[in-house]
Amino acid sequence: MSDLPLLDTPPELGGNAAAFTVSELSAALKRTVEDSFGYVRVRGEISQPKVATSGHCYLRLKDENACLDGIIWRGTMSRLSIRPEEGMEVIATGKLTTYPGRSSYQIIIDAVELAGQGALLKLLEDRRKKLAAEGLFDESRKKKLPYLPEVIGVVTSPTGAVIRDILHRLADRFPRRVILWPVKVQGEGSANEVAAAIAGFNALEPGGAIPRPDVIIVARGGGSLEDLWSFNEENVVRAAAASVIPLISAVGHETDTTLIDFAADRRAPTPTAAAEMAVPVRLELLAQVHKAQDRLMQAAMRTLEERRMHLEGLVRGIPRLDMIVAQKTQDLDALSERLAEAPRRFLQTITEKLTIASTRLNPQRFLADMQRQCNEVANLAERALRAAQRSTQDAATSLEHVFARLESVSPRRVLERGYAMVTDAGGAPVVSVAGAPAGAALNVAFADGTVGARVEGAAVKPVRAAPKKDDGKQGSLL
Repeated sequence: MSDLPLLDTPPELGGNAAAFTVSELSAALKRTVEDSFGYVRVRGEISQPKVATSGHCYLRLKDENACLDGIIWRGTMSRLSIRPEEGMEVIATGKLTTYPGRSSYQIIIDAVELAGQGALLKLLEDRRKKLAAEGLFDESRKKKLPYLPEVIGVVTSPTGAVIRDILHRLADRFPRRVILWPVKVQGEGSANEVAAAIAGFNALEPGGAIPRPDVIIVARGGGSLEDLWSFNEENVVRAAAASVIPLISAVGHETDTTLIDFAADRRAPTPTAAAEMAVPVRLELLAQVHKAQDRLMQAAMRTLEERRMHLEGLVRGIPRLDMIVAQKTQDLDALSERLAEAPRRFLQTITEKLTIASTRLNPQRFLADMQRQCNEVANLAERALRAAQRSTQDAATSLEHVFARLESVSPRRVLERGYAMVTDAGGAPVVSVAGAPAGAALNVAFADGTVGARVEGAAVKPVRAAPKKDDGKQGSLL
């Protein structure tokens, strides 16, 4: 109580009662209010909240009939889980005091909580509409999750069951490196820690001492709306929307919805489901790889078989050189025989005709004609012989040309020029480096025989020489 002398009855005008100074009276009222009430919990609607440059927040709590000034000191403001907003119905806990400078009383607020589930839902919906209007929830902002991340960052409590569930599920599906950023997931300061963790993962440099995650999982177990409220705070939602690293939200159970779910790139109904979204199943990938490998081998074998059959068909289409030469030699022998017989038959025919004619003609005239015809026959025989020789020479030259052309396409001549034919152990041709794996046994055919070989190293594809520039001159055909 106040130490100032109090009067039970109004003093008479001009009496000797002591007079209070304004400061004394204000101080007495201040002590009386603080001693009488101390800490109180007041329910009301926030009106005119304003944060001064000093960091203190000034507001009013009001109901239908009265209002009460309130102040939240800067240190207390940073610890509040709920930021005061206009029209928010809250229960404020604090200490009543007076402010002598304005002759008013006020409450120094230490804690603020929303008054009931309805107020929380209204605040949540108003905040959702505000952030959605800024475009933080647009589908165009969503990033695609990596198919197989090397490093996964997890933002959650280090002691809860959530991190154990995530690690266990990752170990079952596809073990990956996990970096845990421990945070509080409920209560005072938890929203700031979650937002700082998301920003911290994004601030890591690729290739640094601490690897930068390829995907982030923000996770928490189930709970009431109040328990999950940290994930509805603006700073958490804005940090999730600003994350360059793809982010999966796994807060609460399947029926729980928080604002970070809208800003995240993917929303998982549970933390375990978030681990399933982050990585594929390793055994399924191995099965796909083996299946693709089998298909590739089948395609390669089918291609080699088709090439082998095509090559055999080409070989069958090439005539044998000895058969071609034998046929042409036989034709040449027949022509030579006919040419050799032609003059003799011709002379025989002329002789027979002359004999018949001699019996009908004058002997002298016959002899003269006979001599002339003999001369003509001799000339004709000589011309026929020369023609036969030329024909025989031309045929021989043509045959030599044919033989030379056949020799030029003969596989044996290709081997004589320094080339070799490579086949595998089954005799199939090896036409590319893919058919000569390390350790394979090969046969190398040369012009004078065949040797065995074995591949000792990985095949290297040859580098083709750059084509020569055309200098405008005709090159040699040889």
